[in-house]
Amino acid sequence: MSGKIISLSGARKAKARAEARQRADANAVKHGRTKAEKFRDKAQSEKRARDLDGHLPDRDR
Repeated sequence: MSGKIISLSGARKAKARAEARQRADANAVKHGRTKAEKFRDKAQSEKRARDLDGHLPDRDR
């Protein structure tokens, strides 16, 4: 038994990090949106805000 000596707590933490990373990647695929989708949604939101502001009466007068 001339194996490498490792810290069990370090190995446990490394395993937990790897599992968390794997879950995060799976969730990103399942629930994530592409950059193009985010850009499109932001553009639509900004357009709606501009259109709404265009229909509001001016209160400065």
